[in-house]
Amino acid sequence: MNIIVTGLLAAEVSTTSAEVAEPSSLNLLLWIAFPYVAIATIIVGLVWRYRYDKFGWTTRSSQSYENKIMHVASPLFHYGIIAVFFGHILGLMIPETWTEAIGLDEHTYHMLTLPLSLIAGAATLIGLIMLIFRRRTTAQVFQRTTKNDKVMYVFLGAAILLGVFTSWAASGIFDDGHNYREDVAVWFRSILIFQPQPEAMASAPAYFQIHAVAGMLLFCIWPFTRLVHVFSVPLQYLMRPYVVYRKKSPHRSGNRTTRRGWEPTRTD
Repeated sequence: MNIIVTGLLAAEVSTTSAEVAEPSSLNLLLWIAFPYVAIATIIVGLVWRYRYDKFGWTTRSSQSYENKIMHVASPLFHYGIIAVFFGHILGLMIPETWTEAIGLDEHTYHMLTLPLSLIAGAATLIGLIMLIFRRRTTAQVFQRTTKNDKVMYVFLGAAILLGVFTSWAASGIFDDGHNYREDVAVWFRSILIFQPQPEAMASAPAYFQIHAVAGMLLFCIWPFTRLVHVFSVPLQYLMRPYVVYRKKSPHRSGNRTTRRGWEPTRTD
């Protein structure tokens, strides 16, 4: 199966008909070396994190400290980022020739996907802004914000903001736009099948290149932040028995001393 998929992708990875200059050393570094460094970092980093920091593999939820803003911001961000992810899969992994083969020309494809990408990007960005506002203005949440979290928000916010700008700039609403499936998508698939074509990405507009670099930087820090929870899918919750909770009567507690770390905490 892998051979078939690789063969199909390899057949689609080709340069555009336009002549492009030979990639410079910088382009070779950015569009060949850096992608593989990012891939290696996220794989090795996740393995290391799971092996040596299982108890830190969490989002460190702060819902108990503030729920009103989070009730709106969290669904906006998470549903938006899921839609953005699948939008990237559709745009980068499915070659242009495949959609044309089913009778969907490039103009129609963009007219169908553009509203969805803009809505998903806007929802993700608004949700992230609300989450950052909540974290900064809620004292108890801000007190539990680490330097690692702040760095993560900078890289995540930059990647999302650049992604929204890229979608808008390439849409063709105010100008001719840009068909990223002829260069960016070709470069992306070439990296995955280990037949890199840096000249494809080098010919893309600067805003696509900046967005790609921001995305790779985000992947490099991903394993070392709370973003690792993305890879934790609690499928066992679908099959485990119900958990029965019983309230403990105060008079049954006796004179036993409360162990350290289990003292009641106030959230007001």
